[in-house]
Amino acid sequence: MKQLVVTRTLPEAVIARVAAHYRPIMLDQTGAFDAQAFLAALKDADAALVTPADRLDAAIIGRLPPSVQVLGTFSVGTDHIDLEAAHARGLPVVNTPDVLSFATAELALTLMLMAARRAGEAERLVRAGGWRGWTPDFMMGRTLEGKTLGILGLGRIGLALARMARGLSMRVIYHNRREAEQADGAIFIADEASFLRSCDVLSIHLPGGVATLHWLNEARIAQMKHGAIVVNTGRGSTIDDEALIASLRSGQIAAAGLDVFAQEPKVPQAYLALENVVLLPHIGSATLETRVAMGMLALDGIDAILAGRTPRNRVV
Repeated sequence: MKQLVVTRTLPEAVIARVAAHYRPIMLDQTGAFDAQAFLAALKDADAALVTPADRLDAAIIGRLPPSVQVLGTFSVGTDHIDLEAAHARGLPVVNTPDVLSFATAELALTLMLMAARRAGEAERLVRAGGWRGWTPDFMMGRTLEGKTLGILGLGRIGLALARMARGLSMRVIYHNRREAEQADGAIFIADEASFLRSCDVLSIHLPGGVATLHWLNEARIAQMKHGAIVVNTGRGSTIDDEALIASLRSGQIAAAGLDVFAQEPKVPQAYLALENVVLLPHIGSATLETRVAMGMLALDGIDAILAGRTPRNRVV
């Protein structure tokens, strides 16, 4: 049997498959990635399955033993892996596309609704014993019906969200570097300023990296409608937190829903004091069905590479 190193705890069904087909080394790491323990475990390993919490830079990839033939990641995103270093070493990398699109879009919709209807604030009020009864002007939020949803980055997740939003009678627009081949009725807005001015809700679905660092900054926030809502289920690094916090305080942005942060698991302290922001701990794909599917797809890719085949989920 081939030997597989797994950095984090996986769903039971995925662990069962690993145990049935490999000689597993389950590190079950929590918190910060222990690179030294990872490298030590790989001494005679044929493959490794990592997660977005495990940063594999060029130095770590350069220290991988020659026995390692494939690297799988329990994610769609690969910005935690130096792909150029992997390519230079001739190390295939496989990921988990498609299977988490609906779940992540579902969470983006959850954040939209929570932010618009002040659900987090209302729930905290009830738990604190502060609810004093119903009145006509109590805890008024906003409806999404008839509003314009702007999707920044219309990929698989954005498409799934667009379909959901139409069920709420929302108008859907999107902004990409180029017009998408498939948009399912979402309207392409090529001009960035026009796109931002049109959004009642902005949902961010950008990849991480230098090109998108602090994309939503003070200047772009100033171009948005006063009282718009911002949602991010993509990468925390795409938002300038100081600029967003200032706009939430001023009311330029009425509310925000955030599932990702630049320095996870650290969350900027200023967010914690704001009632008009919903904060979730990176649970976009966190359904049992989705996480099992992600694990199975990652293993499919690892199996294929070790068997000399090219899987559809190969990244490099």
